[in-house]
Amino acid sequence: MVVLLALGSAIAYGLSDFFGGLLARRVSPWTVAVVAQAAATVCVGTVALITGIAAAPPDLAWGVAAGLGNGVGGVFLYRGLSHGRMSVVAPLSAVGAALVPVVVGVATGERPTALTWLGVACAFPAIWLVSRAADMPGASAGGSTGVVDGLLAGLGFGLLFSALGQVSEDAGLWPLALTQATSVLAIIALAALVRQAWIPRDRYASRAILIGGLGALATTLFLAATRVGLLSVASVLSSLYPAVTVILAVVVLREHIARIQGTGLALALAAVVLVALG
Repeated sequence: MVVLLALGSAIAYGLSDFFGGLLARRVSPWTVAVVAQAAATVCVGTVALITGIAAAPPDLAWGVAAGLGNGVGGVFLYRGLSHGRMSVVAPLSAVGAALVPVVVGVATGERPTALTWLGVACAFPAIWLVSRAADMPGASAGGSTGVVDGLLAGLGFGLLFSALGQVSEDAGLWPLALTQATSVLAIIALAALVRQAWIPRDRYASRAILIGGLGALATTLFLAATRVGLLSVASVLSSLYPAVTVILAVVVLREHIARIQGTGLALALAAVVLVALG
């Protein structure tokens, strides 16, 4: 069951990222992130009200921590997808999202297997090879920015996955609703810090509501996966979402994947699979 839930989360994340990246090329990525997370807050909050399951303060605190990671990860992901190549940004964000929970697990006393460490070892050359694709002939002018944003997004999503993995099984959906609400505040605060406009003024901004719905579905499926299986397995399988984004980028946007980038993508896939098997 954990595999099905986590893979469903990956598919929903991948669709959300692709359509969010397309919209962020027309509307400010800060606006897309705010509207999407606000829509996700409404979706999850409504379900939480219907279920009526109360959550303990520690679970709510973890929800806030997850929201900070979700806000940072979401806005940098959309910014990277809006300027860089989706086939570069999405895989880099996934590697970070897979590795951070491993680091957290080690720090809290977990002892990863040899397969997990082999996956970690694959991650570093994967990042380097995928990043090099941004500097190759034919890459978009914003490729280098896409690399940095992809890595920052991965750190944010890694915090999201790690924090949600600490929420107790009987906490209901209120911690997740708080995660979404906190992410909105985090994005607004970050936008104010770097002086970026985030208020929705473009008529196309409303399309981010659908993106937020997909994101809410993805995060809910991930939370469900952590409650029926291991955090490390759920986080790694959910981190396969770039496969959906990259396939759509190649088919719809006609992005070319050079041999060196293909090698990096294969190593990135190997990294997440090895961590999952470990």
